[in-house]
Amino acid sequence: MIPWLESAIPYLKALHVAALLLWCAGLFALPLVLARHDPAIGQADYSRIRLASHYGYIGLVTPAALVAIAAGTLLIFLRDVFVVWMFAKLVFVALLIGFHAWVGHTIVAVAETEGEHQTPEPLVPLLLLLLLILAILILVLAKPALKEVPLPNWLMQPRGGQLPFDVPRR
Repeated sequence: MIPWLESAIPYLKALHVAALLLWCAGLFALPLVLARHDPAIGQADYSRIRLASHYGYIGLVTPAALVAIAAGTLLIFLRDVFVVWMFAKLVFVALLIGFHAWVGHTIVAVAETEGEHQTPEPLVPLLLLLLLILAILILVLAKPALKEVPLPNWLMQPRGGQLPFDVPRR
């Protein structure tokens, strides 16, 4: 490994954790803000809440998600963390990304169908988000072996097929 990259790992971890905190905090806040989208509160307040949710998503939550994912991906490769618990964590991260996309879709739906779109109650989305974040935290902090997870044989055995490109030889 390149020496300066190895010394950058603690800073990359700090960046990853900081971006995750912003991303997850934003994902908790946005469903609560979306629940306040009610044209009956008055046009000025409605516009302010609508713009806050839009700019919060575009200007804070999405960039934090991108930084967290990029820093996390770099950490996986720099630390060679190719183990089963990491792949399980990545499944939950993919679900977190799906939740992020759902929030973005809801923000757009509220903006484009003013008065027609009913925003969801925040309780169920927030509980789902909490479960995703807890699952990720448990996998990262406990780093369980997960060797007893039954995987199909085709996933555990090399298939013997040729790659669609030539592998360079050293």
